[in-house]
Amino acid sequence: MTVGECRDRTAEVLGEWFGRDGDAQRAVVEDVLLLVTEVVTNAHTHGGAPDELLLQRAGDRLWVQVSDTSPVAPRPHGRHRAGHPSGHGLYLLERLAEAWGSVPRAGGGKVVWFEMSVPSG
Repeated sequence: MTVGECRDRTAEVLGEWFGRDGDAQRAVVEDVLLLVTEVVTNAHTHGGAPDELLLQRAGDRLWVQVSDTSPVAPRPHGRHRAGHPSGHGLYLLERLAEAWGSVPRAGGGKVVWFEMSVPSG
């Protein structure tokens, strides 16, 4: 799965769930698309090929997970340095997601996940 494919599919699903109207929905969709882009890019760069993207919505909660083939958990690289060309993905997860983490996957690899509040209705 490429970053573009994951981003496009996420945009399609979020459009179905939230519609395209309203500032609150638009802000959440933009944040989720940014985080999906970062997590999938990190999987390509550090974790082997991503092989699953899962989006789930329950009430006012959105759960996103990306599975890849590397067992190595993501680690923040210390203090965020805005002038550096990379290393912003985990910083963005910490700033925009309400929670995020990584868990080993049965059979090898890992799942990186994040959770966000979404506007109701």
